[in-house]
Amino acid sequence: MPAPGVPPADSVPQSPGPWAHYDPWAAGSAKEQALARGPLQQTGAGVLTERQSTRRARRILFVWTVVVALVAAGVGGAVGAYVERDGLGGDVRLPQAGSVPAGRAPDSVAGIAARALPSVVTLHVRGADEAGTGTGFVLDAEGHILTNNHVVEPAGSGGEISVTFSSGDTVKAKVVGRDSGYDLAVVQVHGVRGLTPLPLGNSDDVKVGDPVVAIGAPFDLANTVTSGIISAKERPITAGGEKSDGSDVSYVDALQTDAPINPGNSGGPLLDSRAQVIGINSAIRSAGSGTDSDGGQAGSIGLGFAIPVNQAKRVAEELINDGRASHPVIGVTLDMGYSGDGARIDDKSAGDGPAVLRGGPGERAGLRAGDVITEVGGERVHTGEELIVKIRAHRPGDRLRLTVERGGTEREVSLVLGASEQN
Repeated sequence: MPAPGVPPADSVPQSPGPWAHYDPWAAGSAKEQALARGPLQQTGAGVLTERQSTRRARRILFVWTVVVALVAAGVGGAVGAYVERDGLGGDVRLPQAGSVPAGRAPDSVAGIAARALPSVVTLHVRGADEAGTGTGFVLDAEGHILTNNHVVEPAGSGGEISVTFSSGDTVKAKVVGRDSGYDLAVVQVHGVRGLTPLPLGNSDDVKVGDPVVAIGAPFDLANTVTSGIISAKERPITAGGEKSDGSDVSYVDALQTDAPINPGNSGGPLLDSRAQVIGINSAIRSAGSGTDSDGGQAGSIGLGFAIPVNQAKRVAEELINDGRASHPVIGVTLDMGYSGDGARIDDKSAGDGPAVLRGGPGERAGLRAGDVITEVGGERVHTGEELIVKIRAHRPGDRLRLTVERGGTEREVSLVLGASEQN
């Protein structure tokens, strides 16, 4: 029996646990029903109510949302800039190398061209029956320009020559003098200021394999630059010969080059690595067309020929000073139909005189009709054309040593070259 004043055991108040008064059929979970009876407390530091905890969780979530948004914005901006820069967007943007220095080495093709182009001109020539295009270059501040004779020949005595500079300025020009035997001509322009002459080099110093640059107007494409090397020296070539009397044939002891030369390059400079003129581009050999001046329409196959500048310099000076050039001669008439080896002096009289000119260099040296000249200065000659080329490579007054065959016996003779003039 319970003690007086002590309530029965079933009526003793119990500590209300989480399952106290739990009604399994009531709405909500036991936790929710317990919460309805009073807040729960958690011991330890930083004790929070559940509402405070929820609020803090919301603040933390907001802060993280802001951080994530800022990071995403930064990453997006960087990616966008990369895409814009490197072309990963909708439009194709191809990669390109960075810029290179604007300058070029003076002895590079670009450096040579930059120095020479202002002094190179394009000539347009018109005559009664034909027209053509060629190239030339400035010789001096007085407006003298050197080119090929076959470039200006179509103008004749009443034609027109215009000269166009690399700047695009065009002026009229007049022929000062020309020579078909050397295939050289000088024209002059007036009223042009600031002319820059191209420096003339020394063609005797040229070596096979030396790099060269050619400038001209192939097929009227002005200011065209090509490059190559000296392929050979002292190539005996003849060009022209369209006239029945052969008065337009030129004889050149030429520099050979593989720098591409085409119709329109005629008269243009062949330059060495110092941008000095060593030759005047004049002829090409084309497949199936023989060796002709490049006034034709055949294309280059890498066999171009230039008049050595040492020869051109002498001829240009005479054309400027006298209006005509002198030709070195030995005073004999050659048998151009001779088929043997060497150059044979004709055994017939030439026109009004003998084959060996009386009182001329050949007669004074003891040459006779029928003699065969086989060497000039120790170099073999095989034809009459080659002999003329070798002689034309010298100046009047130069002394030559010839090897002459007569009656099966060879002997050497020495003679001093005379001079003749050709308009």
